[in-house]
Amino acid sequence: MPTPRVAVVTDSTCAVPPALARDAGLHVVPLDVSIDGAWYAEGVDVTPDQLLRALERGAKVTTSQPPPSAFAAAYERAAAAGAHEIVSVHLSGEMSGTVRSARTAATVSPVPVRVVDSRTAALGLGFAALAAARYAATPLDPAPGDPADVEDGVGGAVRRWVTRAVHRGAAAPVWPDAAQVAGVAAAAAESSRVWFLVDSLEHLRRGGRLGTAAAALGTVLGLRPILAVQDGRLVVGEKVRTRRAARERLEQLALAELADRPSARVAVHHVGPPDVAAELAAHLAAATGVRPADVLVADAGAVLAAHVGPGLLAVVVADGEPAAPAPHDDEAAAPGRR
Repeated sequence: MPTPRVAVVTDSTCAVPPALARDAGLHVVPLDVSIDGAWYAEGVDVTPDQLLRALERGAKVTTSQPPPSAFAAAYERAAAAGAHEIVSVHLSGEMSGTVRSARTAATVSPVPVRVVDSRTAALGLGFAALAAARYAATPLDPAPGDPADVEDGVGGAVRRWVTRAVHRGAAAPVWPDAAQVAGVAAAAAESSRVWFLVDSLEHLRRGGRLGTAAAALGTVLGLRPILAVQDGRLVVGEKVRTRRAARERLEQLALAELADRPSARVAVHHVGPPDVAAELAAHLAAATGVRPADVLVADAGAVLAAHVGPGLLAVVVADGEPAAPAPHDDEAAAPGRR
């Protein structure tokens, strides 16, 4: 099989299960986690269970974005494997410096790199990266009479005619370019909705991801806030009295979102034992009529666990993977070395 033109890189906060990432050809750069001063690579040197045990024993846990050199090495590997361009999709820049590291590394990449700030987290990011990687690996073959032939004018029509002619002639496939792949990633990320339920807001307060006033909702008033990702940041979405009521409300939010989408991808995250997450996934599957296997249950990862602490339960809803890309021109590709 010929190598696609574009490689897709993301970071470990995407929470994509390793086997799924490998199948999609997704390159994942790990963030770093410090436990009592010793540094580990997420998903490589430390598992979420190990991190959870460290938190439960009161260890001092911090996290750090990958250095630019880690992204530079990933870009070098992708180029060496045959990529002509790279799309690098990352955790919201409002939550982490990860996207800045990627942009710095893009300036020394051997091939052009488009960096996409997903402005979301967990599988909100993960679904976007997966959609981009799968689209990048799908040869273009527009159907005759594609509306884009008209919308793009003569130039677009010629490009599509050439694409069809190449496929008919069984020549080398025509792959999506970086602008198209970045467009798929950006659209998928923008479509995502992410809600978090945690046992305590203290970990988020200490890490600076949530203000003191918001954290007081849980510590002083005894409420169970449901957090949401909004404009790239974690915010308090709703306030519920009990854990049970909060779980029920989390399910209601997800079902309401799914009711408005003709097709969607759904995931349930957990930190710790997966039983509660599996139960919520089963409820969502039964209510929407999809197979239980179509609701992805995934560990949230060590970095997210470090920031939210034990007891995380989260739901992610995003649009199904698009059939056609839209150009993403918010950030021009880094020139790369020629």
